[in-house]
Amino acid sequence: MDVMQIREGATPIVHDGSRTGVLVCHAFTGSPAAVRPLAEHLVDEGFSVRAPRLPGHGTAWQDLDGTTWTDWYAELEGAYAELTERCDTVVACGLSMGATLSTLLVQRNPEIAGLVVINPVMRTKNLKFRLIPVARRLRSTVSGIGGDIKKDGVSHDAYERMPLRPLHTQAQLWHRVTRDLPQITQPVLVLRSRVDHIVAPASSQLFLSRISSTDVTDVVLENSYHVATLDNDAPRIHEAVTDFTRRVAGNA
Repeated sequence: MDVMQIREGATPIVHDGSRTGVLVCHAFTGSPAAVRPLAEHLVDEGFSVRAPRLPGHGTAWQDLDGTTWTDWYAELEGAYAELTERCDTVVACGLSMGATLSTLLVQRNPEIAGLVVINPVMRTKNLKFRLIPVARRLRSTVSGIGGDIKKDGVSHDAYERMPLRPLHTQAQLWHRVTRDLPQITQPVLVLRSRVDHIVAPASSQLFLSRISSTDVTDVVLENSYHVATLDNDAPRIHEAVTDFTRRVAGNA
């Protein structure tokens, strides 16, 4: 249970609009603040929107230390359940680890109409991650990896430290999700930055190579880094997610 004060902008986004819903999930060590512009744009477009705050996030890294990927996923599943109570069609959308969790949600709930992944993380060559099994025996945290934004004057209010125990469970999540990627048959929108200092291109390539979807839109973001939802290409992301959601809802 979170014990710290919730940071500014980190509160969940809850809006009841049309019978088409969009579930938006933030990234590891981040909060709804990173996806708030996208979520608010979708609200303005009339959709029902949920952007939950995952357990241990949006407060202080000490809160994150006692959580695992199953806690984060349960929060996402709960937000999805809220949308299904009022919506005929739901699209799942996520940034980075939020994209991984959203992919798992679609794997477990195949009735979801479409999936949007923004710089998804399915694997990494980052040395910090590769050393987790050893490092977690020696220390409890490492420095954070937030703030990969090209746009001047924009900051990502992610944690300055990453607890290694929940970071280790995220690696377990990657394995589970990548193993079952062929189960994804829904329309998919991939939004990936050409330059990303957090997640290597191999992650999106793995995702694209293993899904079974035939309706796949692959968009390369030329002017953003990892936290693309707060970067120069944010307007393009807003437009692409809106158009995709309308299209899959119409097809449904």
